[in-house]
Amino acid sequence: MDNVSFMEVAPENWIGVGGARGRLFRQYTERLPFLCHGLSLSLGGPSPLDEPYLERVGRFLDQHNVLIYSEHLSYCTDDGHLYDLMPIPFTEEAVRHVSDRIRRTQEIVGRQIAIENVSYYAAPGAELKEIEFISAILEEADCKLLLDVNNIYVNSVNHRYNALDYLASLPTERIAYGHIAGHYNEAEDLIVDTHAAPVIEDVWALLDHAYAIHGVFPTLLERDFNIPPVEELMTEVDRICEIQARHEAAAESAPPRAAHAHA
Repeated sequence: MDNVSFMEVAPENWIGVGGARGRLFRQYTERLPFLCHGLSLSLGGPSPLDEPYLERVGRFLDQHNVLIYSEHLSYCTDDGHLYDLMPIPFTEEAVRHVSDRIRRTQEIVGRQIAIENVSYYAAPGAELKEIEFISAILEEADCKLLLDVNNIYVNSVNHRYNALDYLASLPTERIAYGHIAGHYNEAEDLIVDTHAAPVIEDVWALLDHAYAIHGVFPTLLERDFNIPPVEELMTEVDRICEIQARHEAAAESAPPRAAHAHA
């Protein structure tokens, strides 16, 4: 497992865990860099932001020297948890609402967070394109981006847009790290993001394009269900590293750009 350079956990699953499991978790966070990817903050939700929970998250991040805290650009609460990631309307009002909540989140946890471009299956009340919506939030909230390559592919099929155009429109300087995963083809024009299957060739190709456009960024393989033997998972992790190494080698061998000075 030499190519595993970091791990990611959902903080909800580990905050407050003590005893033998807590000690074992601490051993891992002392050996490897860790990232946290939240599931329940509900950045786009109508319910008040859960500030006591965020205070606990902030202490957890500090305790384990977590490098990056990310959350989904979605909502999952409305007077209680909905247990699903619901799409936020792509509107100017929603941009302001979500950006305010992200800024407050960053104040409480004491760091810049990353938001993930999520898969969605409907776009109720949309006034903006998806790329316009996420770009506006990144700028107004002054936060980072967790670039999920599989979600771009899934949405490009389900909502019929060009994945490469979307990818090229994302601000490079905002990318903190990336995700790649498998999905399920429900129909020819409907893909469900499941994290329960191997990554397909089209998504590998999109990751290749992402590095070509934005440079190499840390990338996590997500697998939540139908988990195969570790050896099988490592073949996909190794493939991420191989693609990264190819782009890094190409960048090192590229001729330097000419510098221009103006008096």
